Amino acid sequence: MSLHRPVYIVKVGGNIIDDEQRLEAFLTTFAAMPGEKVLVHGGGNLATQLAVDLGITQTMVDGRRITDAATLRIVTMVYAGLINKSIIASLQAKECPSLGLCGADAGLIRAHKRSHPTLDYGYVGDVDKVDANQLAQWLDAGLTIVLAPITHDGKGTLLNTNADTIAQETARAMAVLRPTTLVYCFDKPGVLMDVKDNQSRIPRLTPATYETLRAAHRIYAGMIPKLDNAFGALHGGVKRVVIGQAEALPSLLTGEAGTTLMLESD
Repeated sequence: MSLHRPVYIVKVGGNIIDDEQRLEAFLTTFAAMPGEKVLVHGGGNLATQLAVDLGITQTMVDGRRITDAATLRIVTMVYAGLINKSIIASLQAKECPSLGLCGADAGLIRAHKRSHPTLDYGYVGDVDKVDANQLAQWLDAGLTIVLAPITHDGKGTLLNTNADTIAQETARAMAVLRPTTLVYCFDKPGVLMDVKDNQSRIPRLTPATYETLRAAHRIYAGMIPKLDNAFGALHGGVKRVVIGQAEALPSLLTGEAGTTLMLESD
């Protein structure tokens, strides 16, 4: 195992997953990325549509899905099944040897059922541990890993876990072993001062600047959980975090596009 070889943890958002052409273009770029890489994906809209088709009511709180037993079956089928294996098939066609997993496979991501004083999230998991050594072995074998956001509690129960959190926790765990960059890819060019103006991208963001903008309500509410995860990754030892548009992936890796997050000491 190389302690010096860098690894990239790339999370791709649901709006890209939902668009076949955009997803295919993104995967072409991702497959061509040099080095070791892990792709973490969501796919909430597809899960929601299947639930609607089956007549299963869905409830969202602050962008997070309340996961009852019926919904857990749906998200497991969609995330760890259809989406994950479709991505694997596309990467294999691009000569990118890939292994599709969820957190339950090989005990990769252990989680516990979320506890909340007033709200029952159902089968929603918060991550306890990522087995970075196991992940590194697969990477050392020349495999690209594609992770679906389903975890397990070690007692036989699957848990639906936020994909941004999976990416952050995976990056933090890998950062102990080797230099790690975390990239969040979605449909905006970065963190924006004005969510309606794609030209208002913030090129660099520190914790102090983030808190100032957040207090002034200049950060879009939907971006706050992603940024909290991103700064958590930096504090956990991740070398670099970038947030930006999926189509700009090569430029995100070089820092020419997107928003680069850094600590005050950097």
